[in-house]
Amino acid sequence: MLEIRKLHVEVNGTEILKGIDLTVEAGEVHAIMGPNGSGKSTLANAVAGRPGFDVVDGDILFEGESVLEWTPDQRARAGVFLAMQYPVELPGVRNRQFLKAALDALREERGEDELSAREFDTLYRKRVAEIGMSEDLSRRNVNEGFSGGEKKRNEILQMAVLGPRLALLDETDSGLDIDALRTVADGVNSYRRPENAMLLVTHYQRILNYVTPDYVHVLVDGRIVRSGGKELALELEEKGYDWIVQEAAVAGS
Repeated sequence: MLEIRKLHVEVNGTEILKGIDLTVEAGEVHAIMGPNGSGKSTLANAVAGRPGFDVVDGDILFEGESVLEWTPDQRARAGVFLAMQYPVELPGVRNRQFLKAALDALREERGEDELSAREFDTLYRKRVAEIGMSEDLSRRNVNEGFSGGEKKRNEILQMAVLGPRLALLDETDSGLDIDALRTVADGVNSYRRPENAMLLVTHYQRILNYVTPDYVHVLVDGRIVRSGGKELALELEEKGYDWIVQEAAVAGS
């Protein structure tokens, strides 16, 4: 589904990713871990096509087709979803209106009819209940006045309503207390299906107690230095990142 080939990405003229190779198949969950500043969020944002993350070499293929010339909107319509590390507020835009417009655009792209207001309301209420979001929050403007945990939960609601083919979750667990973490993890697990795939960017192992990845990749200084199964995340939790950073430094010298 997603193939990243020798990807080099710059941010403000500084090279952050230095030759990433990664393949994610349908049905798989890949966790991207690493110390601060290793390039984890840059990878997710580059795949989504977010402005400011400039691909200077390599390629990103989605469903076998290069997306480097696609706008973020085109990637989203094709089924790529980015849950941002710092979700933005949209004053004056109601959650329900925002998601109805986004879902209508996706259905139009697929040649499907828009859902009626009643059909969307049924879907929306079902997803709100599944995520555990209060009706009060669901009626407010997008993320306006939300706590950090409420914003992350709202991102998972968006994913649940839109049903993307590829979900890029950028530190969705950041700043969550244990109850919010479990709720977000439940939302992530409910999205997991054979036809979908997920790239889960995280600094800590704790969300992986609830969301079991098929593969774990460790980024250090813009490169994947080690890949493995879920046991790799447990090893990182036990030992920290210093040992793997030192190994990468020796290998690169």
